[in-house]
Amino acid sequence: MNIFDPTNWTGFHTWLSLIAIATGVVVLLDLIAGRERGAWTAVFLATAVLTSATGFGFPFTGLLPSHIVGIVALVVLAGTIPARYLFGRAGAWGWVYAIGVTISLWLLVFVAVAQAFAKVPALKALAPTQAEPPFAIAQLAVLALFVVAGALAVRGRRPAIHRHA
Repeated sequence: MNIFDPTNWTGFHTWLSLIAIATGVVVLLDLIAGRERGAWTAVFLATAVLTSATGFGFPFTGLLPSHIVGIVALVVLAGTIPARYLFGRAGAWGWVYAIGVTISLWLLVFVAVAQAFAKVPALKALAPTQAEPPFAIAQLAVLALFVVAGALAVRGRRPAIHRHA
């Protein structure tokens, strides 16, 4: 099965993930720069939700680590989306939004790194069980990058978005 074939469930889920990561990078960089592009934000949030939701569409017999990540991601997005669209990022909601975007994108990248180590032969050879140091080092580097980016996003976040009646 081709994981990039959008006509099957795996391919559809993979493309949602890739779109969410690409648009999420734009949204996070915009937060750091103190700006926002509404369409990019909407696509990121929608595809992030859909990525986590479609992850539950694969056959399974018990709760897996991927399900836990999906649940955490959906809980984070359940706070992030209202912070942006209901509360306009006013007051503390600006922090909730910036942190939510950062965590949501980090979770997507965390899973992408895990999938890369599971599916790319050269990476799988370095960490066949994902318990080896190369996997841990990669995930720690990604986490460190997102901690810094998240701090910058909170610092660079724009004031509240004013809604017009």
